[in-house]
Amino acid sequence: MDIQSQALQQVVDWLDRALDIAKGWLLSPAAWSQLALLAVAFLAARFVAGRLRPAISRFLAPKDDASGPIAATRRFALRFVPLLLPLLAYGFTAVGEGLTRAAFGSGDLIAFGKRVFIFIAARIFVQEVLTDGFLRLLGKYILLPVAALYALGVLDEVTTYLDEAQVNLGSIQFSVLSLIRGAVAGAVLYWLGGWSNRQSTGYISGREELRPAQRQLAIKTVEIVIYGAAFLLLMSIMGINLTALAVVGGALGVGIGLGLQTIASNFASGVILLLEGQTTVGDYVELDDGSAGTIVKMTARACILETFDGKWIVVPNEHFITSRVRNYSDAGSANRYEAPFSVSYETDINRVPAIIEAAVAQLPFVLQAPAPPECELRGFGASSVDFAVEFWVNGIDDGKNTYGSPVLFAIWNALKEAGIEMPYPQQVVHLKSPAPVVGA
Repeated sequence: MDIQSQALQQVVDWLDRALDIAKGWLLSPAAWSQLALLAVAFLAARFVAGRLRPAISRFLAPKDDASGPIAATRRFALRFVPLLLPLLAYGFTAVGEGLTRAAFGSGDLIAFGKRVFIFIAARIFVQEVLTDGFLRLLGKYILLPVAALYALGVLDEVTTYLDEAQVNLGSIQFSVLSLIRGAVAGAVLYWLGGWSNRQSTGYISGREELRPAQRQLAIKTVEIVIYGAAFLLLMSIMGINLTALAVVGGALGVGIGLGLQTIASNFASGVILLLEGQTTVGDYVELDDGSAGTIVKMTARACILETFDGKWIVVPNEHFITSRVRNYSDAGSANRYEAPFSVSYETDINRVPAIIEAAVAQLPFVLQAPAPPECELRGFGASSVDFAVEFWVNGIDDGKNTYGSPVLFAIWNALKEAGIEMPYPQQVVHLKSPAPVVGA
């Protein structure tokens, strides 16, 4: 209640003082001359801005189809053109303030007008220049109130009051001003970190000369550096002694050694995977535990596999280091598959290889290198002669690319055209005694 009463009393004092100042301005001839100078400065700024703004806009505006950093910079600069009027008014008012103070020895009213033009510039900046939603929110609730307090001439007093107000968190004391400053700085640094990270990610991702694993490692390294620097800068802004972080670092080391060793192991394994580059995004892999799929994302903690049916499997990075991993492809590599089939014992099996190899070779996805299709005799079964045809394709049979079914269709059609029978399972039964006569 005491803090609320003090704040209310402070506001009342400011209002009384503002009322006294307003009365003094109304009764002072010097104040009326300053008001006239304000009007002249505003009209002059409006006239000059009306002449300069079209010329500046034509100079900065790039062609509609222009692209690249220069065109982007010119479009960015074009967004600041609406600030021309209040900034010119501020400059002309500053000249008028100098003349007024030289002639009358005072210039409080014209100084107030000059601060009002700053507030107008801040308002235009928030509404027309800022396009990012987060920055516009900060401008609306942080920049505009600060500009309004500055225009009213009470910013220093409000700052002093907030600096003297203390907030106790156990044995730690913070001033309200330091908490506000830390919150604003943290929000701005977080946005800057995210923006810088997006820009660097886009730039690194476009470097085709780097392997995918190297690009991922570079992106993660830049991300850690950006957010680490933002954290240290925030600690400095809030006035926290960075040497105190040594204690936190020691405690964190103990925590990693005891309870966070799995997380640390996965992080180290992720760095090793990115450095070696033996497994990267786009590879189809299979682990000893049966997990199989295409790697769609590699993070600091885990790799994300996409299965044939579209499901995602999150596999910790440690599993790629400590267990055996079968890597079936770098995206686009050739792989060999086989399709088994059987024919009847009545078939001239010497004809089968040539028929099947010719039929499979006609399929558009079957490669002739590293080897053309090859039909092999695999064995003699209980009711059929067993064959298999081996063929190479560019990629993997992952559900998106289906190779087995067209090959089996080609085998079936080729055997039917050649008059070769694919037998049903059958058994031969021998009777050792005559069969009983029915009805005997």
